[in-house]
Amino acid sequence: MFNDFYKGKKVLVTGHTGFKGSWLSAWLLNLGAEVTGYSIDVPSEPSLFEDLRLSEKIVDIRGDVRDLNSLSGALNDHSPDMVFHLAAQPIVRRSYDDPVETFTTNAIGSLNILEVVRESNSVKSLVMITSDKAYRNVEWIWGYKEDDLLGGEDPYSSSKGCAELIFYSYVNSYFKNNEELSKLSTARAGNVIGGGDWAKDRIVPDIVRSFSKNEMLSIRAPNATRPWQHVLEPLSGYLTLGEMQMKNANLNHESFNFGPRDDVNQNVLRLVEEFSKYWDSGSWEVSKDNTKPEAGLLKLNCDKARTMLDWRAILSFEETIKFTGEWYKTYFNKNLDLYEFSVQQITDYAQKAKKKGLKWAE
Repeated sequence: MFNDFYKGKKVLVTGHTGFKGSWLSAWLLNLGAEVTGYSIDVPSEPSLFEDLRLSEKIVDIRGDVRDLNSLSGALNDHSPDMVFHLAAQPIVRRSYDDPVETFTTNAIGSLNILEVVRESNSVKSLVMITSDKAYRNVEWIWGYKEDDLLGGEDPYSSSKGCAELIFYSYVNSYFKNNEELSKLSTARAGNVIGGGDWAKDRIVPDIVRSFSKNEMLSIRAPNATRPWQHVLEPLSGYLTLGEMQMKNANLNHESFNFGPRDDVNQNVLRLVEEFSKYWDSGSWEVSKDNTKPEAGLLKLNCDKARTMLDWRAILSFEETIKFTGEWYKTYFNKNLDLYEFSVQQITDYAQKAKKKGLKWAE
């Protein structure tokens, strides 16, 4: 996979204890990378990071991305070749309750990672993860392109738009005319699902918690359409981008959307119905709590990633739910090692990608 590009590479992952960060760390380990993680804490209980025993397999640093000195020290001590910046406050509804934490983590944290990379003597490549929520959502049926207007209405979405603007400023102020500091980009994805997500106020963890206890699931917005994608889909995009921007100067300072196939855009109710097939029991009702509004329709146009990176999503909606449902069933059955099962899912996904002709999977 990835032409053995990551074998022996020293990679720093911020937000490595989170859902996507844990999956990315596991994948990088499987590719032969030396992984260092930097995160403020384990964000949930249960925790994918702990279930995969990643603290035994990587350098595990606890620190806040808002702490510039701590972050700088981590880079200087471990001298990574590459950085994947995933650390964030990722929950829309939580951003209403704590906008200060959301803005400082997502915007100032991104500012700090750009600053320490600018001052680093080792980092050759940075992939900064933002979100599809960075776009100003006008509820249209077309997918948003990378040059569409940024700026969300809620604190989370706005904070991700801020991160993109900070990136743009740093590129033009410091990186644009410096060949040694030029290999950086942003990646936008959203509504990622998969095994091991236990966050509060996310639909799949809410489903799992309710169905596993045979409790009634409360659905806030049954008709809201989302570009559901399995976590391995955007991660394959991030890894492809990380490799290719090191080899192709035309990819530097760019932003890329990583979204699912068009047929994976389904509403929340369809997601719940499909997921219920992997549970012996499950019931749900529509909640009347609309005090914290969320976007009803959001799609991404991924033509740029398809053209410039030769990347595309491969999983159908049913396959996305199957990968996710089987991971949670394995978790509750407790009959397999979760790290080995997760790595097997990565392998199975890569095999599907190889059959589809994707170069990264060869």
